[in-house]
Amino acid sequence: MKATLSISSPFSRVVLATWIFLSIATIPAGNAEDQTAPKVYLDKSPRIVKYQLKRLNDERLLLVERSTSDAKYIPVYEAIVARPGIAANIRQESLGALAELRSTSVAKEIVTALEGLDRRADGATRIESLLTRQLLRQSPQSLSAIRASLVELARGEEESLKPVGFAALISSGENESTQELAVTDETSLVAFMRCIRLLADEESRLLQRDFILAQLADTQAVDAVRIAAIDAVSRIKAQPKETAVRLLEFVAQPDLRVAASRALMRIPGKALPAESMLSVAEDLVGFAEATDAKNRTSDKFIDVIQFAERALTRLTPDDAKRLRDRLRAVSVRVVKLTTVEEEMRYDVPYFAVEAGRPVQILLENHDLMPHNLVVTVPEALKAVALAGLAAGPEGTGGLPYVPDSPNVIAATEMIQPDETARLTITAPNEPGEYPYVCTFPQHWYRMYGVMVVVEDLDAWNQNPVEPANPIGSNRSFVQAWTLADFEGAFEKGMDGRSPAIGEKIFNEASCLGCHKIKGI
Repeated sequence: MKATLSISSPFSRVVLATWIFLSIATIPAGNAEDQTAPKVYLDKSPRIVKYQLKRLNDERLLLVERSTSDAKYIPVYEAIVARPGIAANIRQESLGALAELRSTSVAKEIVTALEGLDRRADGATRIESLLTRQLLRQSPQSLSAIRASLVELARGEEESLKPVGFAALISSGENESTQELAVTDETSLVAFMRCIRLLADEESRLLQRDFILAQLADTQAVDAVRIAAIDAVSRIKAQPKETAVRLLEFVAQPDLRVAASRALMRIPGKALPAESMLSVAEDLVGFAEATDAKNRTSDKFIDVIQFAERALTRLTPDDAKRLRDRLRAVSVRVVKLTTVEEEMRYDVPYFAVEAGRPVQILLENHDLMPHNLVVTVPEALKAVALAGLAAGPEGTGGLPYVPDSPNVIAATEMIQPDETARLTITAPNEPGEYPYVCTFPQHWYRMYGVMVVVEDLDAWNQNPVEPANPIGSNRSFVQAWTLADFEGAFEKGMDGRSPAIGEKIFNEASCLGCHKIKGI
C-alpha cells in the first residue's frame, strides 16, 4: 500500500475507508490468464532458477510457491523484490521473508537488494527509487544496526547509491558524523547534498541547513559542490525568504545561473524579495537576448526563462510589461508541467496565459503510467474525457484517447514514463478558464488543471485569482496527503467506516481498472 495519497480534502472519510479496504489484499490486475502456479525448478543452479523466474510476468511470478520454511525459496523472494510493478505490501512481505531466511533484518535486505540491482534492466531506476523510500521508512534503530552497510553505500563506487547511504545515516539519527563523512572529498559532498531530496522528514532536512549553507558560501568550492548545495537548500521548506536571498546571488553567475533558477522555482513566489527582482529580471532578460537562437529551445534555457517569468510577477505592471515585451521578442512563453509519481496529478493545478499569445506547454511524465494532456474549451472537461474513453487507444489523428471534438483545443500524444512532450499553441482570444486533463481511461477524476486565459497577464499577476474547480464541484484542487495528515484519525474508533464503504468507493472510482481484490 502506498505511503502517500493524493485526493481532495473534503473526501478524507472516503480516503480512510478506501485505504482500509485496499489494505486487505490488493494486487495489480493483469490480463485474465491461467491462475495455475507455474512450474519452477528451484533445485537447479541459481543461474537457471533466476532465468526461469525472469521469464515470468509479475502476475505469474506471484503464483510461484514461496515459503520461509526452506532457503530454496530465496530466489523467488529476491525476484519479487526486484520487480518495480509489484505492490508495496507484497515487496515488504518478501523482504521480511528474506530477513527471516537469512537471519538478518528488513533494512539489511533492502540494502542487499539495492546493491544487487541490474542497472541495465528496464525499470531499474524505478525499483531503486522504491527500495530507497522503503529503506528510509525503517526505524532509526533498524538503520543504526546496519551502520557499517550504510557507510559502505555512502563511500561506495555506485554513484546513485551514495546519496542513499547518506540519507539513511541521517535517518538513523546521525547528523554530525554524517557531515564529517561528507567532507572527506568533493564526490562525497555532492552525494551528501543530493541525499537531501530523499529525506521525507522535514526536520531531518532542516538539521542539515547550516552545513549546506556553509558549503554554498565557500568560494573555493568547485562548481559541482555549489550546484548540488544550491539544489539541496531549495528543498528545505523553512526560511524561504532567507533561502531566496541567498540563491539570488547566483543568478547572475553564468556557471550557476541554471542551477539557481531551477532552485528558485521551488521557492514560493511570495518569498521572492520584490525590491531585488527588477535587477534580477533585467539580468535574465539580457541573458535571453544574448543567447543564440539555436539554443533557445534547450532545457537549460527554458528553465532559466521559467524563473524569469516568475520574477516578472514580482514587478510593477509597467516594469513587467516592458521586460515581457523584450522577452517575447526572443522566446515563446513556456509552462512546465510534471506528473507526480503515484499520485495521478499534475504538479501545477493552474497557470495563466495572455489571450491570443503563443505558449508552449512542456509535459514531463515521471509517473509509472502513461499520461497525456488535452486542453479543452471551458466547462467541457468531463465531456471530452468521456469521449476520449469512447475514442479508445486508436483515438484521433494518431493520438490515443483523444476524441474528434470541437471541444478539444489541443492535445499531446500519450507520454510514457520518464518521457517528455511539448505542446505549442496560441492561447484563445476569449478570456476564460480552459481546463486541461489526462484522458487516459478514468484519470480525469483527479488529473486535471486549468489554463486561465486573461487579457493582461501582468495585471493578473498583481492579483491572481484561483480558478473554479473544472469538474463541476466546489472542492479544492487536488491535495497531496501523507500518513501524517491522518494522525489521530482513529482515536474515536472506526465509526462510519467499513470494508463495505471502501468497496463501494473502490468500484465507483473505477479502481478496478488497475487493481483487484483477492484475485477478483
